[in-house]
Amino acid sequence: MFGGRHASRYARRPMSPSPPQDDASARPAEPRDGYARRVGLFSGVMLVIGGIIGSGIFLNPAIVAQRVHTPGLTLGVWLLGGIVALIGAFIYGELGQRNPKAGGSYVYLRDAFGPLPAFLNAWGLMLMIATGAIAAVAVTFANYTLALTGLGPGFRFPLSVGAILLLSGVNYFGVRPGALTQNVFTVLKLLALAVLVGAGLLLESPHPAVVEAVAAPQAPDSLVLAMGAALVPVLFSYGGWQQTNFVAEEMVDPERNLPRALLLGVIGVVTVYLLANLTYLRTLGAAGLAASSAPAADALGQLIGPAGRTFITAGVALSTFGFLNLVILVSPRVYQAMAADGLFFPWMARLHPRYRTPSNAILFQAAWAILLTGTGTYGELLDSVVFADWLVFGATAATLFVYRARERQGLVPRAAYRVPGYPVTPLLFIAAALYVLLGSTASNPLNALKGTVLLGAGVPVFLYWRRRTRRTEAPPALGAP
Repeated sequence: MFGGRHASRYARRPMSPSPPQDDASARPAEPRDGYARRVGLFSGVMLVIGGIIGSGIFLNPAIVAQRVHTPGLTLGVWLLGGIVALIGAFIYGELGQRNPKAGGSYVYLRDAFGPLPAFLNAWGLMLMIATGAIAAVAVTFANYTLALTGLGPGFRFPLSVGAILLLSGVNYFGVRPGALTQNVFTVLKLLALAVLVGAGLLLESPHPAVVEAVAAPQAPDSLVLAMGAALVPVLFSYGGWQQTNFVAEEMVDPERNLPRALLLGVIGVVTVYLLANLTYLRTLGAAGLAASSAPAADALGQLIGPAGRTFITAGVALSTFGFLNLVILVSPRVYQAMAADGLFFPWMARLHPRYRTPSNAILFQAAWAILLTGTGTYGELLDSVVFADWLVFGATAATLFVYRARERQGLVPRAAYRVPGYPVTPLLFIAAALYVLLGSTASNPLNALKGTVLLGAGVPVFLYWRRRTRRTEAPPALGAP
């Protein structure tokens, strides 16, 4: 595969498939210089759910209701977004089974389209997407913690940095502690959402909004445009399932468990999102939801009073902390894969000899994210590359066509797990990704231009490392000693 000659210098040895087992069960023998298989099916599902559910479901439903107005259309957009996310899970499930290596999209893009697109994916993730997200989510966690505890704004930066350092330390010492932390906080965020949904659907609502609002609000004049505009924040809220593929090499029996984890996790999130929106609509009504700046707090506060607002504040703090752990856990695997191909500093490719983690990549990521937090530049970075996630999603989905073509030519083995509805479903997913990309660019062309420039800045960096690696590996000249 492309990049293999560079990978031989630092990368892990191929690992033999392992029988399916839980996280706590006995493990098969593993190579001593590679990643350790410690992530079972349950942890995989928690990674998928934790990678999708952040703070979006607590806030974004108001934006959707503002754009489509009616309860039926609001639920319909969230269902449509869930279908797109499910297709994405199917696609990443087949790709993960075909190539269960650490790095996820980086590996698929490199093998299908060459090293430059893969490098730009990793470069963007390292420079601004993942690290910017870590900084932004850490500040969000600190803000909700301050609201919960009553501490002053002077504690915002120490809390943000403390969360980054704490979770980076947890993940430095092994994928098992990181996965266990993820399991705990994903379960806690699901419990918080379960309380919200249970209260909204079981308690007597002071405002039976769905019954009243079906006939009251008018559908938008241009239904197609309104649905399309509402779909953008919905698709952003559903993004994140792909991050589990970053740790495919650390999963137990990834050929079986990775597709299962993706499907179970995405189905679970779609169910939770639909129930949460039904709760908002039943409690606040479509107009009330559209006018709310904090739908979850408003809904639970209306049902059970001030204690409900406090509970949701704690729930959002837990949810953002869990999401922060997920990004810190998975992203360094991409940087390590890039460095293992000779496209970045060699020390970034090394795994810790005892903990079997990309320890240097974790430390680099923490330092850069803290710098972004301290300078306050993370918001501008995230706004500039808000389209980048779905650009990568679409390009990664396109790699499936390359793998299928090679399969037909007998160059790669036939995958046991296959995307249903191929080729229509991948094409629909790519079309959705292009829509988000175009919509984000049209809504803020200046930010899209900034993001393009930042990503384009990776091209000379790629060329430098490419030339340096080739010089290092070049054979000596004739007659040289």
